[in-house]
Amino acid sequence: MIKQFIFSILLAFGLTLQAQTTFTSFDEITETSQDTNKPILLIFQGSDWCAPCIKFERNIWSTPTFQSYAEENLLIVKADFPRRKSNQLSAEHTAQNKELAERYNPNGYFPFVVLLDPELSIRKSFSYMDLDPKQMIDFLSE
Repeated sequence: MIKQFIFSILLAFGLTLQAQTTFTSFDEITETSQDTNKPILLIFQGSDWCAPCIKFERNIWSTPTFQSYAEENLLIVKADFPRRKSNQLSAEHTAQNKELAERYNPNGYFPFVVLLDPELSIRKSFSYMDLDPKQMIDFLSE
């Protein structure tokens, strides 16, 4: 029951994180990143329309191998831009995702992934790459 509540909160704020902590803003994530020295993996996606985004989710982000790595090493934020009316996000969530996109994805690429260090400097940024979870982990760890 508590897990369902936490999941609902995450959905309400539009942040899907692989950590056990519930965040309500990007500022909180930034603070946690600085406290834990974990980088932030910011994923811009169109979860209900972008085929490469869906493939990334299925083949990388949701795999047990990547999730295990992420839980130990990353804070993950998925800035989603769904198109279907049934998948629309709250106004607050939409505004936060737009703000993140203006700052880190001004060209509007999907999917687009940004690896940020705890000071919010960009370590890496990339679009779709056909890698398996282990290759992605190696790439992010370089």
